Amino acid sequence: MPAPRVKSSQLLIAESGHDLEGHGLKRTMGLFHLICFGIGAVVGTGIFVGLSDSIAEAGPAVVVSYVLAAITCVFTAFSFAELGGAVPVAGSSYSFAYAGLGETAAFLVGWCLLLEYGISISAVAVGWSEYLDELLDSLLGLQLPGVLSHGPTEGGVVNLPAVVLIGLATLLLVRGVRESARATAVMAVVKIAILLVFCAVGYSAFQDGHLSPFAPEGMAGIGAATSAAFFSYIGFDAITTAGEESRNPRRDVPIAILVCIGLVTVLYCAVALAAIGAIGSEEAGSRPAALSHVVDVVTGSDMGRAVIAFGAVVAIASVTLAVTYGQSRILMSMSRDGLMPRVFEKVSAKTSTPVTGTVVVGVVFGLVAAFVPLDGLIDLSTIGTLGAMAAVNVAVIALRRREPELARPFRVPFGPVLPGLGVLFCLYLMYETGPSTWAQFAAFLAAGLAVYLGYGRKRSVLASRTAEEPPVPAVR
Repeated sequence: MPAPRVKSSQLLIAESGHDLEGHGLKRTMGLFHLICFGIGAVVGTGIFVGLSDSIAEAGPAVVVSYVLAAITCVFTAFSFAELGGAVPVAGSSYSFAYAGLGETAAFLVGWCLLLEYGISISAVAVGWSEYLDELLDSLLGLQLPGVLSHGPTEGGVVNLPAVVLIGLATLLLVRGVRESARATAVMAVVKIAILLVFCAVGYSAFQDGHLSPFAPEGMAGIGAATSAAFFSYIGFDAITTAGEESRNPRRDVPIAILVCIGLVTVLYCAVALAAIGAIGSEEAGSRPAALSHVVDVVTGSDMGRAVIAFGAVVAIASVTLAVTYGQSRILMSMSRDGLMPRVFEKVSAKTSTPVTGTVVVGVVFGLVAAFVPLDGLIDLSTIGTLGAMAAVNVAVIALRRREPELARPFRVPFGPVLPGLGVLFCLYLMYETGPSTWAQFAAFLAAGLAVYLGYGRKRSVLASRTAEEPPVPAVR
């Protein structure tokens, strides 16, 4: 059996930052910007929209579900932190898998990331359209025409607000990373402030009796809610896609990942407890906009709807911006390796951004958001994300054996134990998505393998460079 095509960490770093014409990315992001970027990619529809579904599954024990989802992310966040500091490049999980597991695994991980980021971009843009409509209605008494705010399967013609949001995010990213980082930081601060205000309102009406029974559906409900709650954490790995544009990536990327997960977990648990303590889990779980309803009930006014709708508009906009950024950088890394068309790797000499690749991402997923319903693909996005995370945990172990002398500013504690637990937690949540999602995921991976064998493997830069060199020995 031939040895896998493995790209060393030194080669990944040496090739980073420049396209074929020598144009490079600028290192403009500091620690604060990276933390805000992570929060911007994570806090969005999962807490503003998905909280009700999680409460309906687990009751007050939804807090346990958020903690279990967070533990899964923390184990993987440790692995991302080690690899993000040791291999500070733009490809995130894809690049880490290339260094630890080889080219075939790396391509499939990158393929899963296309699913994660692509569906996230389109799905959150559709959600933004709905909250924008609600905000306009609550403030001005106006509603967008249904034919221009819903896709064909929902009785409309085109979801124009979703297209506009993706277009604005694309234009901002094309202008430069500094401008995008500032916008993301502002939006992250705004949505955290709104969620903190919600907590203050909710806890002012907190009743202990609303926490009983704590787990009405037992572990089955907690497990189902954990799988749903995990979607609320998707996106923290986008921090590692900024490795080539961070001023001090070896230090800042690991810190930003761990701080982001910690802040988000505390915030989610606080918001869930505030909602349940104020109105009870049955009422909170039956309301699609639980946060708005809590504020309305507690304050006795109808301003909650407007405040929460504004927070959701800001939150979802920041998610779209951050995830579009991450998608373009992952495609750029795959393109540099020859596994994707070269159009994605070209960096503008004027703006130091992959302009063409970013525009292609914006156009493709803008069209998807405009016309295609995505509700049924959320579980597929979740299982793809979990698969990529499991691969990152395995890559940590493999790279330690392959390159033991590699400088690692942060190391996952307890050797292979925590990455191994990360794999197990990922597999558990993947199991919770159900058989139909597994069948879709298998078909998706098969399609990715066909693309790799038919296109990527033949055009691999690494293969052409090492054609006359002995292969890198496989990890045993």
